[in-house]
Amino acid sequence: MKPFRAFRIHNDANGYRAGLEHITAEALSAGEVLVKTAWSSVNFKDALAGTGKGKILRQFPLNGGIDVAGHVAASSDPAFKEGDAVLCTGSGLSETRDGGYGEYARLDARWVIPLPAGMSLRESMILGTAGFTAALGLLRMQDNRQNPGMGPIAVTGASGGVGQLAIDIYSRAGYEVHAISGKPAHFDLLRSLGATECIDRHQLAFSGKPMDSVRFAGALDNVGGSMLSGLLPLISPYGNVALCGNAGGMAFDGSVMPFIIRGASLLGIASAGTARDIRDEIWQRLANDWKPRHLDRIATREVTLDELPSVFPAMLAGNSFGRTVIRIGDAG
Repeated sequence: MKPFRAFRIHNDANGYRAGLEHITAEALSAGEVLVKTAWSSVNFKDALAGTGKGKILRQFPLNGGIDVAGHVAASSDPAFKEGDAVLCTGSGLSETRDGGYGEYARLDARWVIPLPAGMSLRESMILGTAGFTAALGLLRMQDNRQNPGMGPIAVTGASGGVGQLAIDIYSRAGYEVHAISGKPAHFDLLRSLGATECIDRHQLAFSGKPMDSVRFAGALDNVGGSMLSGLLPLISPYGNVALCGNAGGMAFDGSVMPFIIRGASLLGIASAGTARDIRDEIWQRLANDWKPRHLDRIATREVTLDELPSVFPAMLAGNSFGRTVIRIGDAG
């Protein structure tokens, strides 16, 4: 195979650096499935890794990109044959093995998901880790007996990629969604995605009491910090808060009262290491009864590998909106 292009990240005696370069298939991480990449996406984690602003990679050099979708070019695993459409998110990509920011990716067959019927490769990457995380939050809440009849679900950080996809997925699943965002200029769009109510986080006053009047039946929290502290006293009896982000800080203050008086649950959402059987279930749901209705509206930007580095600064500055997908190869 001829050398191909990849966005590769180094950290050595010459310092931390990343950019497009040509590599060979022999340079890729070991794995049973070689994929000709068609699409990838940009997540906050990718921006941290691509700029060195966060300690994401555990070894160097590696190709960036925690999401990838494309067609099988070769496989030593009989479960996959040449031409199969597949996807992979998390699973060590751009952490301990080469990720999706290359014209080819070699993957561990245990984590390769056959593209579900009813979903295109591009749609799978509009969803990507962000959509998978939102759906995993809902699955964990429902496994803990959350249901639409209990009342509204709050989605914090609602203007971000995870937030927008959560609004669409949860409303599709029958839940009333209340979107919390610090960007009121985007409220009309959030309503169009399915939010019943939009709340300006700057106008959201928390009492600071250990428990307060019930306002939400549950929540998907992308923020953490003081937002999580304020949400927990507002959750209804036996409601769930699925925590998937720390944009507002890694620490939070709280009391045991919401847990021991109302039976509220705080559920951790760690999408990267999700077990295979749960991955399969979530991707089937995302291709069917949980499939967002507004993916093209949520995908606000499409770039090439050459344009990829220009995406990172705005994302790290909090100025990105919706999802950015990367067209790498054949989009079929």
